[in-house]
Amino acid sequence: MKKTLPFLFLALFVGTLVLIFIFLASSKKMIVVQEGNFAQIPLEMSAGIYQDSDCGMVIDDLRDASQIIAKDGKSWFFHDHGGFIRWLEDKNLENSIKIWVMSRDTKRWIDAKDAFYSLTDDTPMGYGFGAYEHSSNGLVTFDIMRLRMLRGETLRNPLIRKKLLNKEN
Repeated sequence: MKKTLPFLFLALFVGTLVLIFIFLASSKKMIVVQEGNFAQIPLEMSAGIYQDSDCGMVIDDLRDASQIIAKDGKSWFFHDHGGFIRWLEDKNLENSIKIWVMSRDTKRWIDAKDAFYSLTDDTPMGYGFGAYEHSSNGLVTFDIMRLRMLRGETLRNPLIRKKLLNKEN
């Protein structure tokens, strides 16, 4: 009995945590997918209401938020631009979607393919891709950002992080 007692307490503790998370998720009514956006325009978002479609985290800050909107009116939400690149990889949506990103410099929704991206911004998932409406030194295009994300060339990669951050100093 003495040997199983710690395991019983651990199981009870984990079970309690799971129940708390389930209760909080159901009581908050988080939005993961929203339907009816046939115009494919960016939806107004509020922090703390939307859930990232890639990682499941709550979108608490809209600074690096993005939206993918399909022709059928479904909208998916993300809190890091690298996340929507990852999420899209196994979907067959490329020709039927509109991607909107929040611009850090103008603080408005812009077409993701027209945006310019930093490689070293502090972003929620640590990929480093902040979006900007206006080009400036060191920013890259959507295609380069996408390629770097798919190759794992993000700030989450210690070698890339060291290379990018040492270059700036």
